[in-house]
Amino acid sequence: MSSLLYYYLCVFVSVVLVSAQETYIVRVDNSSKPLIFPTHYHWYTAEFTDPDKILHVYDTVFHGFSAVFTPEKASALLEHPSVLSAFQDKRRQLHTTRSPQFIGLRNQKGLWYESDYGADVIIGIFDTGIWPEHRSFSDLNLGPVPKRWKGVCESGVKFSEKNCNRKIVGARFFSKGHEASSGFGSIFGGINETIEFKSPRDAEGHGTHTASTAAGRYAFKASMEGYASGIAKGVAPKARIAVYKVCWKNAGCFDSDVLAAFDAAVKDGVDVISISVGGGDGVSSPYYLDPIAIGAYGAVSRGIFVSSSAGNDGPNGMSVTNLAPWLTTVGASTIDRNFPADVVLNDGRKFYGVSLYAGEPLNGKMYPLIYPGKSGDLSSSLCMENSLDPKIVQGKIVICDRGSNPRVAKGLVVKRAGGVGMILANGVSNGEGLIGDAHLIPACSIGYHEGEEIKKHLASNPSATATLNFKGTVIGIKPAPVVASFSARGPNGLNPQVLKPDLIAPGVNILAAWTEAVGPTGLDSDKRKVEFNILSGTSMACPHVSGAAALLKSAHPDWSPASIRSAMMTTASSTDNSFNQMRDEADQKPATPLDYGGGLLNLDLAMDPGLVYDLSNEDYITFLCAIDYSPNTIQVITKSPVKCPVKKALAENLNYPSVSVLLSSGSGKIMTKTLYRTVTNVGEINSVYRVKIENPRGVHVSVKPEELVFSESVRKLGYSVTVSADGNNLALGGDSGTVFGSISWSDGKHVVQSPVVVTQITVS
Repeated sequence: MSSLLYYYLCVFVSVVLVSAQETYIVRVDNSSKPLIFPTHYHWYTAEFTDPDKILHVYDTVFHGFSAVFTPEKASALLEHPSVLSAFQDKRRQLHTTRSPQFIGLRNQKGLWYESDYGADVIIGIFDTGIWPEHRSFSDLNLGPVPKRWKGVCESGVKFSEKNCNRKIVGARFFSKGHEASSGFGSIFGGINETIEFKSPRDAEGHGTHTASTAAGRYAFKASMEGYASGIAKGVAPKARIAVYKVCWKNAGCFDSDVLAAFDAAVKDGVDVISISVGGGDGVSSPYYLDPIAIGAYGAVSRGIFVSSSAGNDGPNGMSVTNLAPWLTTVGASTIDRNFPADVVLNDGRKFYGVSLYAGEPLNGKMYPLIYPGKSGDLSSSLCMENSLDPKIVQGKIVICDRGSNPRVAKGLVVKRAGGVGMILANGVSNGEGLIGDAHLIPACSIGYHEGEEIKKHLASNPSATATLNFKGTVIGIKPAPVVASFSARGPNGLNPQVLKPDLIAPGVNILAAWTEAVGPTGLDSDKRKVEFNILSGTSMACPHVSGAAALLKSAHPDWSPASIRSAMMTTASSTDNSFNQMRDEADQKPATPLDYGGGLLNLDLAMDPGLVYDLSNEDYITFLCAIDYSPNTIQVITKSPVKCPVKKALAENLNYPSVSVLLSSGSGKIMTKTLYRTVTNVGEINSVYRVKIENPRGVHVSVKPEELVFSESVRKLGYSVTVSADGNNLALGGDSGTVFGSISWSDGKHVVQSPVVVTQITVS
């Protein structure tokens, strides 16, 4: 007995010791490697840590390694003269919660035609893997894999080299950071192979969905259990896909693995990287502590376009993530397609919502209503697990409040308790934004105000009854687009001089390919198998822009990542299909550039933008110097040593396609700031552009010169923007303390528009 007790005590002690260690990412000055060591790996294992502690060695977008240390050891490493930084590995989240036509793509004309549908451009998808047998990834009639491709097809559980083809040109998986963590996927870390595949195969569905959104082939007779039926296709149907599995089911995505994927993707030869991953805690790390920003810089500096999701913490202000100015940050909009459902009360009133329920309908039969939250118990109001009393909800339609647990899980709780249906009511923070879900029970999602009205009716009529009607798919919805209520909003929490998000793209109720490993809800109890699924999130918006970048890269192979982003932003639309200012789904008020950046992606115009705002590596370094990063700190991002200009630059002078100005206020002072932009002519050689200014309320904007004349010998021209306001009369708008205008350059054919965002800051 004593020996058994000793054994368990040893196990317990070893677990405690293991748990005291964490994964750290260490940036090393690669030029400091002593010549005695043949490789950096030999140096790292001889001088910094043991070989069995190292997870990844980085040598392309980043120089250094990730390894398991105690906090004390990590702190001691910072004393080494060759170590530039060491930061803890963090877990990140996926940004999920008829679109190609909606963003201006047409068969046999325009950008699809000019780019040959993105042929031979390689998109790296950083996500949960892929279901390779899906017909969206067929390589039928595709040419050979581009010769420049240097990647591999890694084998693993239920995935072999045969699963790659001329469409899926490569596949890798990155799990060392995940496996080194404790408490995710299994008791002591590692891959839980009862629910996951230790391979590029997708057990979650998200990666398959985003890959096919960006570059799925034409798939006829596609639908999700009858919803959104038609032809499913990606934005760049002929582009090639390279899979980088960095996210794991129920465990998120670890920075050390994400950074390793950036390192591999750049070496492999991708042209575009799509990453629908980011922080979900509302706090953005400085760029030098953000592996997505660091890895993306290494990619962009080599000409690779990186598209990232803005996050799903809207409509809260300053919720946008992935803020680095070299990243293209994408928010989400609706499209003109919806899946309406009605709640009909016994007094005849109808309340409009959405649903993707595809089972047996209620056929107009009225059932008693119940709201478990009337008792004041939070868990029952949210329909949390084991919170509902079957004696009370049996045979009734249950009102559940949105929040805390997954929307579809609430329906399962109601079903298990004997309820016949569910009304899912938004909270005040969700406003009127609605998302369709493939519920396992008749269910309808409704906005906050509708939910309050139904609860009020039930409170005054305890015997109230209701039924749910499901109306299938409706196209031609107006107004559309609107900014999705969940889409993360500006201002940029790190550097408001750079407007984020950059633009928005379709991200609500998007149909795309799905894994066979799980049902459409992702719940373990959902045994349905669907070929396509409908999801919402900025995760869905991001691959639209990734596919768009592939098309533009194919049509304009000499364009830089900044030029591609500029073409998208300056041609984006801020009006809806009713020709009105785009609205915010959360409160139905007019949206602003803090919500949508440049506007909704419009590829019909982005192919030929006229002018672009280009950026070089030196421009980004100058910006980092302007925000007071030291040369050593900047080297953590750029890998190479840098020198800052003797005269400090203005952060607003970064040659961005938007203008975001901070004015320092003072009692009775006229606040003025002048900044500069340079445009490159990519349109007709001999052209003249004239400026049009829409002044923000209470602000005067002037541009010099007011005319730009381009010729064979003059392809680049600069202009100044002077923003001035009376501190006593500046009419600050809304909660953000910000006003909005625009600067547009036109030659009669092109309109190159930049939003102007002016924020007053108080200087004591």
